[in-house]
Amino acid sequence: MKAIRYALIAIVALIVLAIIAIAIAVAVINPNDYKPQIEKVVEENTNLDLILDGDIGWSFIPLGLELNDVEATLDGERLVALKKLVAQVDFWSLIAMSPQVSTFVLDGLDARLSVNEQGEGNWTRIMPEPAEGKGEKGKPDTASTTEQKTDGEQGDSQPLNFNVDNVQISNAQIHYDDQSTGQNVTLENFKVNASNITLGSEFPLEIGFRVETAKPQFIVDGTIEAKLAANEALNDFAVSGLEAVFKMNGESFGDKSVTAKLSGSAKANLENETATLSDFTASLANLSLDTNLDVKGFGDKPTLKGNVAINEFSLKDLLENLGQPAIATSDADVLKAIAFSTGIGGPAGKPALTDLVIKLDDTTFKGSGSYNLDNGGIVFNLQGDKLNVDRYLPPKAEGDTGKSDTAKTTTDADAPVQTADAGPEGDLLPLETLRSLLLDINFGLSELIVSNLTINEIKASTTASKGLLKVDEFSGKLYEGSFGAKATIDARTDNPKWTINSDVSNVQTLPLLADAAEITMLSGGANLKINATTSGNRISALRDKADGQISFNLAKGEFRNMNLTRMACQGIALVNQDELTTDDWGDTTPFNDMRGNLDINGNIFDNTELVASLAGMKLEGNGTVDMKQTLVDYELGLRIVGEIHRDKACRVTEYVEDVVIPVECRGDFSAGAASLCSFDGSRFSDTLKSIAANAARKKVDKEVDKAKGKAEEKVREKLEEKLGKDSGDKVKDALKGLFK
Repeated sequence: MKAIRYALIAIVALIVLAIIAIAIAVAVINPNDYKPQIEKVVEENTNLDLILDGDIGWSFIPLGLELNDVEATLDGERLVALKKLVAQVDFWSLIAMSPQVSTFVLDGLDARLSVNEQGEGNWTRIMPEPAEGKGEKGKPDTASTTEQKTDGEQGDSQPLNFNVDNVQISNAQIHYDDQSTGQNVTLENFKVNASNITLGSEFPLEIGFRVETAKPQFIVDGTIEAKLAANEALNDFAVSGLEAVFKMNGESFGDKSVTAKLSGSAKANLENETATLSDFTASLANLSLDTNLDVKGFGDKPTLKGNVAINEFSLKDLLENLGQPAIATSDADVLKAIAFSTGIGGPAGKPALTDLVIKLDDTTFKGSGSYNLDNGGIVFNLQGDKLNVDRYLPPKAEGDTGKSDTAKTTTDADAPVQTADAGPEGDLLPLETLRSLLLDINFGLSELIVSNLTINEIKASTTASKGLLKVDEFSGKLYEGSFGAKATIDARTDNPKWTINSDVSNVQTLPLLADAAEITMLSGGANLKINATTSGNRISALRDKADGQISFNLAKGEFRNMNLTRMACQGIALVNQDELTTDDWGDTTPFNDMRGNLDINGNIFDNTELVASLAGMKLEGNGTVDMKQTLVDYELGLRIVGEIHRDKACRVTEYVEDVVIPVECRGDFSAGAASLCSFDGSRFSDTLKSIAANAARKKVDKEVDKAKGKAEEKVREKLEEKLGKDSGDKVKDALKGLFK
């Protein structure tokens, strides 16, 4: 026992002697006397020139070191400078084998980093290049290092006892100049204040800074306040009471001042691979986001749970606040009420959106979705109420007269030729992106207004896999009728193939054409069947290579802004060698049924077997429609099958029955129907030939009947002479048998 007691006394004595020795050294030794030696050591081992202008001081309790006015230059230029550095460690904590930093003060740090035109940073020249043959000296032995790490693994897992009373960084600045790009970045007014930093306990932190860039010119003044905590194993961290404010201005914001803010709390446990955001809010100008989110698993298959909401905001105000150009819209009141909210959940590796709500002014979408991290598959279901797309389109340019100008613009835009005003035609589909998509999307909308068209009860279902995109359903109700379509885009090659099949039932053409193209030339319930194919990835190619057929039927309609009856009567009046006296012909031509087929050959639609039933007439003909040039070229005929009008000059005589009155329809259909169709005088000679043939046939029939009458009279007289006048019945029977 005495040995142990003496050993303890000896240890205490050594500690006391060490303390006395350190105290004497601090009192007697002046570190400033060693400045030249310190500067020389730095110069011999680096390319730096160290200048110690200020005093070097140290203290005993607490044990610390203080440096003042230190500068290091590289190739004659300042690399780093320091006004003051104070580092103090509580002496008694060293004795207790639990080191505690009393104070750490860093003031006036000035670092200047630069990159030359060759892309080399000045900091890479701090250490001299190793002499030839000495490149391997000084390298640690890999095996030894590995062994040391292995041996130390157990020690590293032990909790770290770390305590700091006070940390102060003030007036720090870093300049970065890149001559190869012309970029210049400055961090200045950087300051950090933290106190009572102890692992396992919460401590306050304050940070302030200013960052300025040259390209583009941009300035950020930031302040961050929070309470931080970390456990002794450094695998569990927490931030609470976060309040961060960033005031920004510069070229990106049109020289306007913009404020961004962050607030909330966060936790992360590296061992359990969990993280949490609680009451987290981020804002930029008038845009703000709120979220609560839990994350489990930091690998390839995390599990997410929480919610995200973007509070209602005005996009137009946001753009103005950010100094960005305004979005011009036909309706000035749109883009002023936008909001988003969703729940986040789903199994591991498959985050899902639930109770998704998107608000766009008066329109609300609701739905759900999910994303598979393994294969990138996206499943989405979105249903909306009413959306008027036209409100969001750019306003018409001043002097825009409507459809004709629009049609001309469209025609010019479709041309693949590059003009002075327009660049070359671009691709429609990003093929590589499309080939990587795995989609299953369902979309619905109760009402859609686009290009003045009103479509109701829209349903759309789309799938995509390995470059094959299918629209399995696209249907809706349109102007008292309905439509349904299916489409396939095969993008597995660089020349994608398109297939479209569509059925339209009883869609009223008058309001449809009026709303879509301001064309009011036709009314009636349209029934269509479309089967078409094409290929390409540009509008011009799709139009040029279009192929297929459209069959159509219009029931109980009328041609508007044209009177085919008047055109027929003009021809009949010429035949009757008379003049029409009717003034009020009206501007429509009713029909009971019109049907035909359109063969699609590129931009040309060839209309064959066009037939329509009109009052006293039958419309027959064929023609072509050039969709690129918006031109029609039709040769029609009005076959007279009965009385068509009360005008005396338009009387249907025996000579005009079953003849065809020619009509031509030629011109730009986008300009309206009034000037498209007219009586075709160039083909009227064929009509006259038919009339002449009818007249000749009628004359022959009359002569034959007249000859038959004379012959019958002569035979009657002779029979009566022979048989007597009282044998009339016998004579009649004989004549019937003779001339039957």
